[in-house]
Amino acid sequence: MDSLWLLLGGLSVALDPMILLYALIGVTLGTAVGVLPGIGPALTVALLLPATYGLDPAGSLIMFAGIYYGGMYGGSTTSILLNTPGESASIVTAIEGNKMAKAGRGGPALATAAIGSFVAGLIATLLLAFLAPFVAKLALTLGPRDYFALMVLAFITVSAAFGDSTLRGLTSLFVGLALACVGIDQLTGAARLDFGVPQLLDGIEVTTLAVAMFAIGEALFVAGAATGPALLNATGSVRMTAADWARSWKAWLRGTAIGFPIGSMPAGGADIASFLSYATEKKMSRHPEEFGHGAIEGVAGPESANNAAAAGTLVPLLTLGLPTTATAAIMLAGFQQFGLQPGPLLFITNAELVWGLIASLLIANVMLVVLNLPLVGLWVRLLLIPRYWLYGGILVFATLGTIGISPSAVELGMLILFGVLGYGMRLYGYPIAPVVVGLILGPMAEQQLRRALAISQGDWTTLVATPISAGLLSIAALFLVVPLLLRLRGRGKVLTQLGGDSD
Repeated sequence: MDSLWLLLGGLSVALDPMILLYALIGVTLGTAVGVLPGIGPALTVALLLPATYGLDPAGSLIMFAGIYYGGMYGGSTTSILLNTPGESASIVTAIEGNKMAKAGRGGPALATAAIGSFVAGLIATLLLAFLAPFVAKLALTLGPRDYFALMVLAFITVSAAFGDSTLRGLTSLFVGLALACVGIDQLTGAARLDFGVPQLLDGIEVTTLAVAMFAIGEALFVAGAATGPALLNATGSVRMTAADWARSWKAWLRGTAIGFPIGSMPAGGADIASFLSYATEKKMSRHPEEFGHGAIEGVAGPESANNAAAAGTLVPLLTLGLPTTATAAIMLAGFQQFGLQPGPLLFITNAELVWGLIASLLIANVMLVVLNLPLVGLWVRLLLIPRYWLYGGILVFATLGTIGISPSAVELGMLILFGVLGYGMRLYGYPIAPVVVGLILGPMAEQQLRRALAISQGDWTTLVATPISAGLLSIAALFLVVPLLLRLRGRGKVLTQLGGDSD
């Protein structure tokens, strides 16, 4: 009941005209970037970090959340009409959605995606409102060693979840952890890795790294790519038939039930949720023969799952300060930009901001339904923008934003250096998100480790002395070892088959 009253109080914050404007800007930008392949929510939030430096914290964070939600909505439009997912979580939607569009049922496909996203976003946001306070209270009971174990789990799962190789993910993580060591040691006051450059004594700005790795690196990587495919009109009425409703509503609920808990997990994410939802719908459908030829459940379920997962990722972000997606990592940097540290104390020290943010997500869902269906033609037309204009603008905006925060030649040099690093990492298949996560969480993990060791007088066994810390470290070890064992097992089977063929 307390959560209900707090949510109602948050609605009074979210209904402020300026906050509504921020939310509208966020969902509009999010839908636009979801439509454009290669321009994801993480890149957009990273670009806006410098621009929002002097703005209201509540409005800026609500705008960032609106971009995240809008990106999930917008990705379905091009998946269905163009077979070109704007977001990786919308890849599954393209399987059935584009088949429906080619069969003249693009309208119902867009409608079930939009309504399913609305239903899932609404339910998942309410679950976030009622579950987050309980998780925050639980987090208040954790000690330094438990927090350190939790951050180790976040490091391992983020490294394993992003990219095709756990080793490459860990390599990216250690790059971020190394960058986190730059600056003055918080405990001893000694300068570390400053190379005699005074500007590095304050450490590397998360904003500079995020803009460089996501915006500059991405722009350099995809600038020379080919233009998008030919446009496919959404033929037929957008209205769904009674049969469409009957086949969709259960898929919406199942997708929500799958997406929210997976989004809340350290190794979860919208991609995993959408694939699991599609597999579930295929098994439970009364029309399995339609899958691969335009089954409406194959659009309704995955779209609900990826939007529910987007709300789910805010649970560990707000209650524990742990990002589980690239966009969540950039949002964490946004909190820190305003001097806020997500975690259990945030619900006490900045309750109005937290509940205003959660309540604004309910309003954002309504805005997105209104924006998505009537303006489908406009969103698809964004694909006609020449890429050299689009990415040239991104490079200019990223540079001006960074200089606006810190007009320094050193900061501009780091922007270029990290941008080239981001380009090289993409070129060779190294994930970007673990670098940013390492820079953000590295200092906090170091601080908790030192506290735990100071309390135990240097006894390293204290790190596994409580059931929580031992359990979290064991789970982290499983996330690290199990994929390697499965990969080795797969290689063994391949070698056995090759040996049999040669005989």
